[in-house]
Amino acid sequence: MAKKSSKDYFGLGRVVSLILAIIPVTAWLLGAFTRFSEGKFVAGLIRLIFGFNIVWIVDLVLMIVKGRIWRLLNC
Repeated sequence: MAKKSSKDYFGLGRVVSLILAIIPVTAWLLGAFTRFSEGKFVAGLIRLIFGFNIVWIVDLVLMIVKGRIWRLLNC
């Protein structure tokens, strides 16, 4: 059986998520909202505060390579 593709940004497809990750403002907001929707409030706050710098670059690279955003904290 084929591996189910991971979908970030509220279950959107990989291509749509990649397009949204390229745009800094949408990557910043959707990354924080995704973490909040997963129940990871500390990680969501960190994304809101620091998500507009190195986190965006790492998210973009990981979205291209793995199709997922960076999971810095699991708390």
